[in-house]
Amino acid sequence: MSESHPYISGPGNISQMVTHLRKAFPQTVTSETVKKLGLASNNESYVINALQFIGIIDEDGKKTPEASSAFSNHKDDEFSKSFGELVKKSYSALFELHGESSWALDIDELITFFRTSDQTSDAIGRRQANTFKTFAALSGYGEISIPKNTKSTTVSTKAKIKTKTSMKDSTVQKPEVKIETPQTRTKDFGLTVRVEINLPSDGTKETYDNIFKSIKENLIDG
Repeated sequence: MSESHPYISGPGNISQMVTHLRKAFPQTVTSETVKKLGLASNNESYVINALQFIGIIDEDGKKTPEASSAFSNHKDDEFSKSFGELVKKSYSALFELHGESSWALDIDELITFFRTSDQTSDAIGRRQANTFKTFAALSGYGEISIPKNTKSTTVSTKAKIKTKTSMKDSTVQKPEVKIETPQTRTKDFGLTVRVEINLPSDGTKETYDNIFKSIKENLIDG
């Protein structure tokens, strides 16, 4: 067990890692394993430290007997109960001080405990507190935090904008219709009418054909 309590800037990565291990637990879990899963970029070692702290894996990355027992539970409530026992054992000083109410301590109370215990800064103490809350959620006390995939959101947004722009450039036309009357011929005067057409992005070929056919019949030929 580490001398100080674990912490990470994005504790949701820990919950994702635990969720993955419930589905498939490799023979050896290392920082490289975390990296291959695309979790906690540049912070993989913090995830490993957290897993070692609560006794899921040993110093060599091997699954511990306690973890084997907990992770063999298929039902969520049974897993949460077994996982909670691992957390209570690892955070023994916290539970000796606050008992079962430790699960429900607010963030400020937890920060105070961790800063006092490990002599950490406010930033590290807050991360330690959030890491414990993540373990508590996995134990059935609170909601599990999952980090947002901002990269994929950005890519999809750009793709959407590009698609809309492409549709506008390729399908929306502004035909120019020049209408001549006897008066305009006599006075050599020209009248130009610009018609702007907004085509539906989800329209079919038949829809577009009907629109342009109507324009030809009513504006151009008419």
